[in-house]
Amino acid sequence: MIGVLMDAIYREHDTGGHPECGARLLAVERAVGRLPQDSVIPLSPVAAAVEDLELVHDPKHIRGIQSRIESGATQLDMDTVVSPRSFDVALHAVGGALAGLDRVIAGEMKRAFFAVRPPGHHAEPNRAMGFCLFNNVAIGARHLQERHGVERVAIYDFDVHHGNGTMEAFIEDPTVFYASVHQWPLYPGTGHPADQGRGAGRGTTLNMPYPAGAGNREYQEATQIFCDAMDRFRPQVLLISAGFDAHFADPLAGHEVDEEGYTSMATLLRQLADAHCDGRVGVFLEGGYHLRALENSVFHTLTALSKDP
Repeated sequence: MIGVLMDAIYREHDTGGHPECGARLLAVERAVGRLPQDSVIPLSPVAAAVEDLELVHDPKHIRGIQSRIESGATQLDMDTVVSPRSFDVALHAVGGALAGLDRVIAGEMKRAFFAVRPPGHHAEPNRAMGFCLFNNVAIGARHLQERHGVERVAIYDFDVHHGNGTMEAFIEDPTVFYASVHQWPLYPGTGHPADQGRGAGRGTTLNMPYPAGAGNREYQEATQIFCDAMDRFRPQVLLISAGFDAHFADPLAGHEVDEEGYTSMATLLRQLADAHCDGRVGVFLEGGYHLRALENSVFHTLTALSKDP
């Protein structure tokens, strides 16, 4: 069984002809529709409180984004498009995911997939960027710790772009292990292997960049390296920043993963969660901009994740 959060509200973040558009969620809905429906538990969107965002983001930053959107801004930077509903939709992205994680912790399901927009892993504590307003997965990790007493959370990011915002949120924190496999050089230009954390958090950041042309072999290699590291870290919950833009058909990058590659990664991550996290996994949609590739990749990933041990 897998919980799935999907709702039309997430298409109300209107980005026009931008690659990160509402049509992406229609592709995800088609993928979920291909799953055995008796294996899917529907989840519902709820609005987060500002206090939820403040688990990761500076209050001044939150107010600034809200004010700019309410004042009619259409872009926060050259990449990040917004519309009049974007702040409210972002609140529902965070809130819906937190409510889903609550149900995972309560034991109603082991895995949950949050098909929300805007995505989040580029959003830094004090900066919106890279299509992202607030960092959904980072807020989810802090929510698990602050509201549910989870001591150790692991985040695995297989979006082709490095999750600079998530890394920055936990760069000095030894209780959240952030790992990323990504293309380099590529936007946002972060994620060098030497970036392993700072201070008390040194050793709980793992960056695995690969040049253009990397595919299934490299992504499986990176995922196995992460899984081996988790034998030492022993996470209690696994969160995944699931970007599907490493697919060979994706127009925004140059990696060559296919559906078999996503299946292999998801299988390793499911086994990791079963071994260390009592099976508990929260999956956050990030990138993926070729609609057919996105549909197929999501379908294969969720199929692999939702299998019973």
